[in-house]
Amino acid sequence: MSETQHFAFLLVEEFSHLAFSCAVEPLRIANLVSGQDLYQWSFGSANGEQAICSNGSVTLVHYSFDAIPKCEQLFVLSGINMKNHVSKPLLAALRRERVRGTKIGALCSGAWVLAEAGFLEGMQAAIHWEYHDSFMETFPDVNLVRSVFVSSEKHMTASGGTATADLMLHLIETQHGYDLSVAVSDQMVYNAVRNATAEQRVSLQSRNGMRNAHLARAIQMMQDHISEPVSPALIAEEIGISTRQLERLFGKYLNASPKKYFMEMRLERARNLLIQSESSVTEIALACGFESPGHFSRVYRAAFGIPPVMQKGKIT
Repeated sequence: MSETQHFAFLLVEEFSHLAFSCAVEPLRIANLVSGQDLYQWSFGSANGEQAICSNGSVTLVHYSFDAIPKCEQLFVLSGINMKNHVSKPLLAALRRERVRGTKIGALCSGAWVLAEAGFLEGMQAAIHWEYHDSFMETFPDVNLVRSVFVSSEKHMTASGGTATADLMLHLIETQHGYDLSVAVSDQMVYNAVRNATAEQRVSLQSRNGMRNAHLARAIQMMQDHISEPVSPALIAEEIGISTRQLERLFGKYLNASPKKYFMEMRLERARNLLIQSESSVTEIALACGFESPGHFSRVYRAAFGIPPVMQKGKIT
């Protein structure tokens, strides 16, 4: 008989119900399939009574953040607007648990909470792709990766949604063997289990139904130079084709010129930063490769119909 491991989940207001289910259900099914109490779980919240997730469902909890019981694994689970719910009691509770020697991880946008607590500096971490831009701007000392989860660091992180199930199945396999993890995934009718190195979003080739290495390299180069844009001519030279060939590739597969596509990419990142970060419009303009706030404002308004100052901080 294996010892029962206690997993505690700190539910931050507006947490993801999908990630919550994907975290708890694999543990329940592992107990069911094995016929043993391999896991037990409990929930905490700010008020110690309940937590409301982003879809409005109410979950009853067992304790408040200042009364976390002894556990083998603690996960912070948050969702949208997590920055509004990072409280002093929550950060204090996490720091106490770290001193206590508890293993601490994060699910969905929970990596933001751990980064606020100062836990992730110099480490790899995963967070839901929607928060990548603002996270990188706010926490430059954290090595953010696009993997679905990170389990090799002191603090495990999963990017949310079904990536949480991937992490839990990984833990079940590590602790109780491959056969049990497969049996659990079969019970979940989940036959697309991903390992930690899988990326959150499907590849450019898959999204656009094409297999052109030159186009993929060109777009990767754009992504790497958002703050210091490079010209289509330089991109073409770097990947070994003519500027005219590059134009044809973008027109054929993306129905846009390289210049237009790159501008849309920079504006989309700017929009994410305006919504998600505390950076000023000037800082965001520079981070996205615009020489002046005035030019940025004109281009932004032409693209989205409102000036960046009206978009800032507005969750859509």
